[in-house]
Amino acid sequence: MSTPEQPSLEDALARAREASRELAAVLDEPPPWEPVWKRPRKPKSKAEKKRELRKQRRRLQDAGRRRLAAGESRRPRARQGRIGNAAARRDARALSRVRHSTAWLW
Repeated sequence: MSTPEQPSLEDALARAREASRELAAVLDEPPPWEPVWKRPRKPKSKAEKKRELRKQRRRLQDAGRRRLAAGESRRPRARQGRIGNAAARRDARALSRVRHSTAWLW
């Protein structure tokens, strides 16, 4: 009984390395382990820059509007000040101060 000839491990490894080199040369890509921050940057066109700035400006303006609306919604109304007794209002004010402070951490 004759056994089929098995290629040695070193030969197989050498062939695999050669094939990987050829494949890398064909693909012409940077190695997969190259960090993203080391790759060369692609410069943005003027239109792209303007589009980004427009989006950023819009986002900031919207945030400002939201902040303004939130501030105005918290302002006490004259009518609400007259409703209920003064003691209850003082109580509520004290509770809200405790809630917004860091007193509960102590």
